[in-house]
Amino acid sequence: MLNLERLRTLDALARHGSVSGAAVGLHITTSAVSQQMAKLEREAGQQLLAKNGRGVRLTDAGRLLAEHAARILSQVELAQADLEAQRGQVAGELRLSAFPTAARGLFPGALAALRTQHPALRIRSCESEPERGINGVVRGDLDLAVVLDWYNKPMPLPDGLVKAPLLDDPADVAMPVGHRLAGREEVDLAEFAEDEWITWGEGEFCHEWLMFTLRSKGIEPIVGHRAAETHTQLGLVAAGLGVCIAPLLGRHPMPAEVVTAPLKQRVRRHVYVVWRADADRRPSIRAAVEALRATAGEVGEPGKAGEVGEPGKTGEVGEPGKTGEVKEAV
Repeated sequence: MLNLERLRTLDALARHGSVSGAAVGLHITTSAVSQQMAKLEREAGQQLLAKNGRGVRLTDAGRLLAEHAARILSQVELAQADLEAQRGQVAGELRLSAFPTAARGLFPGALAALRTQHPALRIRSCESEPERGINGVVRGDLDLAVVLDWYNKPMPLPDGLVKAPLLDDPADVAMPVGHRLAGREEVDLAEFAEDEWITWGEGEFCHEWLMFTLRSKGIEPIVGHRAAETHTQLGLVAAGLGVCIAPLLGRHPMPAEVVTAPLKQRVRRHVYVVWRADADRRPSIRAAVEALRATAGEVGEPGKAGEVGEPGKTGEVGEPGKTGEVKEAV
């Protein structure tokens, strides 16, 4: 008989690609991962791992069993979700992530409301860039992730995820108070062709969006400084070191030395929350989405889609058990 927890270890190893990655994902030691895999090999009667340099790789038998393990664990997730739905209790543990400005702008209100309304629910949250958050949900390391894309650059989502919109987040250009365009009611990106930009880290989704958007307007960006946090970017703007894109969510309080102006072509981020379709019926997922949307309604413009669907209605977010496509609240 194959042990479920050892199958979970194999699944984590296959998803993370290393013993150390699996250990971090499962919150156990690397020694415990190795022990679990040794026991699973004895249960399976075949070698599942082989040495690969300083690390390990799955053998053909290991890959085959890992594929079955992923399906088995998905069915277990569905069974747990159905049991939670039948009890109707918002309890257990919920793991969430959000990109930094959403963590600052949404998590305090939403998570405090969840703690008050559902004291039996344990919540663990962290900051994570959108792509890492999505990957965490796919791997099962996270239950939900608050992510974003831009009006002209959608974020691709893997199959098997469900999403619900939270808000549309308008973004302005932030500049020093002494900037030549300060005081204008609106500006055009082309007017900043000679300015230094303060942007996000190389390879981050928002940085790639800014480079894409500026180049699509014939502007080769001059990148002077990089910072992950909006407040750090605004601090650099306040020091007269460049300009930056400043979304509304999480940017207050603004430094006194900084002014903002909207762009003629309005720039918006679409902020939404994603989770796995096989966990769709969990009351804790539903409660968290509702809390996030309530908080988002207080701080930003509503998302384009409507309310989160009720479980079991075809074509809505709540339809249980269907994977292979991204579903969205309608």
